[in-house]
Amino acid sequence: MLTFLLALPFWVKIALLVLLVLAGLKSRLVLTMGVCRSRNKLTGKTVIITGGNSGIGKETAIELAKRGARVILACRDLKKADDARDDIIRQSGNNNVVVNQLDLASLASVRQFASEILENEPRLDILINNAGCVTVEKKLTDDGLEYQMQANYFGHFLLTNLLLGLLKKSAPSRIINVTSVAHSFIKTFDLNNLNAVFEFFGFSYYYSKLSIILSTRHLAHLISQSGVTVNCLCPGAVNTGIFRNASSLFQTVLSALIPIFFKLWLQTVKQGAQTTIHLAVADEVADVSGEYFTDCKISQTSKLGMDLGLAKKLWEISETLVKLTPEERHY
Repeated sequence: MLTFLLALPFWVKIALLVLLVLAGLKSRLVLTMGVCRSRNKLTGKTVIITGGNSGIGKETAIELAKRGARVILACRDLKKADDARDDIIRQSGNNNVVVNQLDLASLASVRQFASEILENEPRLDILINNAGCVTVEKKLTDDGLEYQMQANYFGHFLLTNLLLGLLKKSAPSRIINVTSVAHSFIKTFDLNNLNAVFEFFGFSYYYSKLSIILSTRHLAHLISQSGVTVNCLCPGAVNTGIFRNASSLFQTVLSALIPIFFKLWLQTVKQGAQTTIHLAVADEVADVSGEYFTDCKISQTSKLGMDLGLAKKLWEISETLVKLTPEERHY
């Protein structure tokens, strides 16, 4: 066997070595991956999941529906959401799965969605701010906010504030924000530049993910005596459709640049959903708030992500940018 390997062309040896290293990394990833161990049921509880029609959101919806929850899918595309609902019902055996339209890139849509929830839902036990996107084009929304910042951060910021009263009424309840390790890719955070169309690809996405962590920190402080907890998490590198809002050309180029072995190295959506599910159901995090999780355990963020003074300033600016009224504040 050794003689055979030594006789192989040099480039074949290099390729085999690369594959061996990747296999080792994949094995380490699987062995250290967090898994939700809780078997807690959610019978009688109501859960809202933004972006629950695909990826991690859909997998989370399936699992929480299996546990008996009433699951509300908050999605922009009703056709895709209806198809996802049918699939979630089929896989979970739980018919109590509904769809409400929500476009996080429209503050009017966020307010309309929240109004319908407050009118029709007597309780809300778990709010999972899961939806996220990456775009290449630099553009503003109709609200005058940078698209990724609004879809990933400002929309969820407003939604959480609008539903906070119901969450308090339903306490003990939980808010779960999905962010990313990409928050650590930036070393400065300009509060005066939140609404800018940034210079290069990815910058707005990094800003949005750091903003989620900072707002989680500050909200935990504001509602510390309410019976509502709020935490955020990074699901890891997951093979999802996060680039679905990018141009078709970009998606084509991306698919060509990512080889099959790298796709295999990514986590599945089932694996990527574990920390979200853990934060939604596990007893050991029932009283934990204001933390950042990876692999079902508390992790450390970047230095910026731990700056409570910066978090407070961001919160105040965000209130202004989403035009939060006194009637919409519940803290």
